[in-house]
Amino acid sequence: MNQIHLQQLTKNYGTTKALNHIDVTLPAHGITGVIGPNGSGKSTLLKIIAGLIRPSSGSAAILGKQAARNLGDTTAYLSEEDSLYGYMTIQQAAAFSASVYPSFDSDLCATLLEEMNLDRKQKIKHLSRGNKARVKLALTMARRTPVLCLDEPLSGMDPLVREDILRLIVTHLDVDKQLCLITSHEVQELEPFLDHVLIVRDGEIAIDSNLDDLREKEQKSLMAILKEVSVDV
Repeated sequence: MNQIHLQQLTKNYGTTKALNHIDVTLPAHGITGVIGPNGSGKSTLLKIIAGLIRPSSGSAAILGKQAARNLGDTTAYLSEEDSLYGYMTIQQAAAFSASVYPSFDSDLCATLLEEMNLDRKQKIKHLSRGNKARVKLALTMARRTPVLCLDEPLSGMDPLVREDILRLIVTHLDVDKQLCLITSHEVQELEPFLDHVLIVRDGEIAIDSNLDDLREKEQKSLMAILKEVSVDV
């Protein structure tokens, strides 16, 4: 069964159409890059898939069920915004996630935190921005959901943090069972890890393709293809 099936998916904010009649069926596993210019609808798309917002019309089916907040064991969402409680220690944040999400894998979380050399006794509010990003990723990946939605996990991070985050995703994602959707402006860094790509422009899907097939067809890098799509209006 395909993990995600979007049919005539539309989202309006007042008179602004963030997503416009999207029809997409995504692969059941692997890493799919959702890329495009600012304001193209990438984050809105991920939030609908994660059940955080509702479409204005159309449908988003995850494993055969309509996307909804109560599908927490199906889809995990990592926000670009700061979503951690500053007064908690890292260990308390992990324990809180374990109490909220039945599928939370505490052993995996501990492994991820250890690999990133994070002191679990340290309070969130005392962490650097990069270490907060690392903790958010560990808490998200430890949920062991079939679908991961990672919204700009590399945004504003220095090169070492970005490398760390990408390494953890690739190392600990079960590529045979999990689908990871990731938005990022760091297209060149992300490209080597992608299996599939969605290029979003003005609330519509401009390109939906296996990445190897796309590069063979166009004989160009993903960044070059994105630039062409972005200016071809």
